[in-house]
Amino acid sequence: MFVTLRNLTVGSRLKNSLQCLSTSLSFCHEFKSSTHQFLHHLLEKCTSMRELRQLHAQIILHRLTLENLTLGKLIAFCAVADAGDIRYSQIVFDQVIEPNKFMYNSLIRGYSNSDAPLKSLLLYRKMICSGLSPNEFTLPFVLKVCAGTAAFWDAVVVHGHAIKLGTGCQVCVQNGLINVYISFGLIRCARDVFDDISHRTLVSWNTMIGGYSKVGCCEEAFLLFREMRESGLKPDKFTLVNLLSVCSQSCDLDLGRFVHLHIEITGVEIDQIVRNALLDMYAKCGSLKSSQTVFDTMSDKNVVSWTSLVCGYAKNGLIESAKAVFDKMPVKNVVSWNAMISCYVREGRFNEALALFSKMQRSKVIPDKATLVSILSACSQIGNSVMGEEIYKYICNSNMELGVTLWNSLADMFAKCGALETALHLFLKSPEKNIVSWNVIIGALALHGCGPKAIEMFEDMQARGVLPDTFTFTGLLSACSHSGLVDAGRYYFDRMKSFYGISPELEHYACMVDLFGRVGLLGEAVRLIGGMTLKPDVVIWGALLGACRIHGNVEIGKQILKQLLELGPHSSGPYVLLSNIFCEAKRWEDAKKIRALMKDGKVTKSRAISFIEINNHVNEFMADDQRHQLSSSIYTMIDQLTDHLRSCSFFDIDEMQGLV
Repeated sequence: MFVTLRNLTVGSRLKNSLQCLSTSLSFCHEFKSSTHQFLHHLLEKCTSMRELRQLHAQIILHRLTLENLTLGKLIAFCAVADAGDIRYSQIVFDQVIEPNKFMYNSLIRGYSNSDAPLKSLLLYRKMICSGLSPNEFTLPFVLKVCAGTAAFWDAVVVHGHAIKLGTGCQVCVQNGLINVYISFGLIRCARDVFDDISHRTLVSWNTMIGGYSKVGCCEEAFLLFREMRESGLKPDKFTLVNLLSVCSQSCDLDLGRFVHLHIEITGVEIDQIVRNALLDMYAKCGSLKSSQTVFDTMSDKNVVSWTSLVCGYAKNGLIESAKAVFDKMPVKNVVSWNAMISCYVREGRFNEALALFSKMQRSKVIPDKATLVSILSACSQIGNSVMGEEIYKYICNSNMELGVTLWNSLADMFAKCGALETALHLFLKSPEKNIVSWNVIIGALALHGCGPKAIEMFEDMQARGVLPDTFTFTGLLSACSHSGLVDAGRYYFDRMKSFYGISPELEHYACMVDLFGRVGLLGEAVRLIGGMTLKPDVVIWGALLGACRIHGNVEIGKQILKQLLELGPHSSGPYVLLSNIFCEAKRWEDAKKIRALMKDGKVTKSRAISFIEINNHVNEFMADDQRHQLSSSIYTMIDQLTDHLRSCSFFDIDEMQGLV
């Protein structure tokens, strides 16, 4: 009977095999052992859950549910096979009175690759409690889950179990331990495990080299690569990608070229992933010519290849080259759009960034958090509250999980667009706050002249155990400056170094100079500059110049001129300030000399840009600006208004004279 059934299975459809199985089970109980073998054979032939359910139905119908060997095969298919169903596997597993180690291992492996990996840990605990000892087929998948879910203490417990059970010397377990320690940034612990491996596989070497790559340890990665070659092992594509990745992170072009040369000399077969890594390395190291050459020689370019080249040009400020590549891309993903948008934002071309974002939305590409952070930054820089509010509404309507970075960006955007109350509301509403969150809100309060409130927020931050950093004190001292809080400014400036151990930087000195200058303490400002351990820059001298203009102090202004000349020509701001000081003091010759200095040093006065919002659209303009498409009509209207005002003024003057 069994021979007939086996031949039928090979030569006919599974359905016919099941029919024969049902018949044989009905009449031939003496062939039970052969039937189990036949079931196993059928389980191996399954290609879909539909076929497996039919088999399971026969198992239940003929009361074979106590046969763990058969059920183990069924659970393994559902849990591990691509066509399986992990939920069905769990249902079958729950019906087994005493699951064996094979069942546990199959289900743990299945969950480790699913969207519910933590269930692997629950099963592992249940397995231990049931008295079953995990083996080398259990632990690697449990360790994989620990690495992916940041379950550090679970990983430590598993390591202890491995040592206790004697499986800690199995290379597959040791590789899993290396990976889990690397995921937690414990590179030294990972190396200790690696050094204890007696028979290292290529996976061992790649995992350890990848760990050094992940934390940016370029030298250690290449020393290990040399040791690997000396041991007689040849690198594969994963080795090369890890080495190229660490070169990209450290911008080490020489070592990157060494890897490229190794590929060329050894003739190792590389795939698209390695070529993309090579392209990315050259792009991030600034060797754009080499990056373009690699790109041009690639026969199978994908979206990663194109995006890497765009990022390379964008990172080096070559916007037009980046845009040219971007426009040629046959397929663009969200990373491609982000690269180009962030490039515009970084280079200060905020309106172009917003225009590109609108184009991205029209192309039906869904923005991610990185996109929205860049766009919110652009909105905050030009005061485009309209677009900023649209982004906020989009986030609320899309049920997107914001994350602390996006909360911070929203608060910063609203604050810089003038909506301080909204910024405060978002800050208080944020479920998670980091040091950046506090810095944003303290800076926002400083910007709006709310010095006492900024100090209150700083004290609240300390009460919550959040330690301030250098940016915190920049915002705090700026708040004291804008509100004229001299005593508070002195106190926090001194406490910054004496209590928190943060050495003042140029920004902090500039805030203090501005604070003293606003209230007329020019002598104290000069003494502070004289006692600086850092060399004053143009910002600090500019802050003192601003105070000199407010209080009409020409003599200190003349001393500052000497310092500016030593620094060389910079922005036009300090020179214009000094010229205005001389003009207001009616010292015309000195003012003339400043203008001559600007001309000789080729210092041109920066043109100020103004923004105006009309019909929910932000327009930017400068003096004598002709860029707007309606500029001629605008200037005509201005001339008409000017003439009208003049005529009204003359009429009023004549009328007043007549009355007199």
